[in-house]
Parts: sequence; C-alpha cells; structure tokens
Amino acid sequence: MTIEGPVRRTARPRAWMMAVAGLAMLAAPLGGATAAGNGATQLVSSEWRNPSNSVHIRITPCGDDRMCGTVIWASDKAKADARRGGTDKLVGANLFREFRQVAPGQYKGRVFVPDMNRTFSGQMRVQGNAMIGKGCVLGFICKSQTWTRIS
Repeated sequence: MTIEGPVRRTARPRAWMMAVAGLAMLAAPLGGATAAGNGATQLVSSEWRNPSNSVHIRITPCGDDRMCGTVIWASDKAKADARRGGTDKLVGANLFREFRQVAPGQYKGRVFVPDMNRTFSGQMRVQGNAMIGKGCVLGFICKSQTWTRIS
C-alpha cells in the first residue's frame, strides 16, 4: 500500500540539529575539577576555550551551590553568528546558568545558545584540564564536544 500526496519539506529538523550543535558547543566550558578534588571550588574563576578557540568563558559563583559562565572573549565570527541568531552582545552574555555539581566531576544546568536566542539543559564531565560537554534535544539527539582549560 502506498500513500500519495504532497511531501512537506521543513527546515525544522535542521533547526533542531543546529540547537544540538550550539548547545554542545556552549555547554562544555563549565568543568575544571578532577574527581578527586572539590569540583565546585576548583571551577570558580576558571577559564575555558572551545575547540576552535572562538569563545572563552569565565566561571563564577551565582548562588549558594551554583556556578555561571560568562563570555569574556569571542572571535569576530562568533560575534557575527550570535548577532544573526538575535544576540546583539556576545561578550558579557551569561551563557551558563545555575550549573551545579551532581557527582564528582559532573555538572548539570541551563545553557543559553546565542546563535538561536534560546536556553536548553546541558551537562558536562570533567577529566583533568579537559571538559566534555553534552547537549541533547528531545532526549535522544545528542552531540558532545571537548573544551580545554586556559586558566
């Protein structure tokens, strides 16, 4: 049996994939502690860069047991991408909100994706000076990316 009729094409799947890519790219910089140490303490004032070195984030406390990440530097291309997505000022933007440690070296919170002007949930796992960020859309379309500590 075949079903005939018009095939509807939509950009929606592409938008979801862009959300996943953006979330994974931005979720990553909140780590920095090893499993042996106090992760929350070691994250404060740490700085991270994404794999393409186009965005740098500084982690600071933003509540009792929570940390936030603010963009301290971005390349011209990253700034232009953010503007196209509806975020006029990328440097100074609070991208990581209410991240808390859920296990040694593991964190969960909310991530603002400036390219999409939307906020998603995110998680990360820290291994020494590397942090693996993971973002998922619909719970099963996921992407991860490794960031590097710069201070």
